[in-house]
Amino acid sequence: MTISIGDRLPDVSFRVPGEDGPTTTTTADVFSGKRVVLFAVPGAFTPTCTMNHLPGFLEHNDALRAKGVDTIAVTAVNDVHVMKAWKKATEAGDRILFLSDGNGEFAKAVGLDADLSAGGLGMRSRRYAMLVEDGVVRQLNIEPGPGQADTSSAETLLAQI
Repeated sequence: MTISIGDRLPDVSFRVPGEDGPTTTTTADVFSGKRVVLFAVPGAFTPTCTMNHLPGFLEHNDALRAKGVDTIAVTAVNDVHVMKAWKKATEAGDRILFLSDGNGEFAKAVGLDADLSAGGLGMRSRRYAMLVEDGVVRQLNIEPGPGQADTSSAETLLAQI
C-alpha cells in the first residue's frame, strides 16, 4: 500500500556517504522533530534525475529553507558509493542529504518501489517529493512515470508549502 498524507514514515535504515566512509542513519534520525523535504529518484546519474530533478532542489534550497525546511534529502535505490559519487558530481555539498536505499527497503516500505527491469534498471523507487513534519507526511507528489519530474519538482513543492 502506498503511503499517504497523514501517514507516519516507516522505521528504516539508510546508508549515508561521509568523509570517513559510509554511516548508517534511520528515518527517526532524519525526520524526528524536523521539517524535511524528501525527494526520490529512480537512479543516481540517470538523465532526468541529474539534469532535471536534483538541480531544482539545489536552485530552490534557500527558498525551501526560508519556508521552515530543516533538511532537504534525496533517496535512491543505489549503493552508498554511487550516492557519494553523485553528490560530488552535482556539487551538492551539504545542501542535500544523500540517503542510499541500496536494497530498496524504504521504497518498498512506503509502497513506492517500481520494477524498471524493462529499461535495465531492476527494482527502483518511483519518482516523488514529499514534505515530512516530525516523521509524518504532510505533502506527497508522485510522478506518473520515471522520465517525468514536474509533479515532484522543487518548484511544485515550494508552491505547496
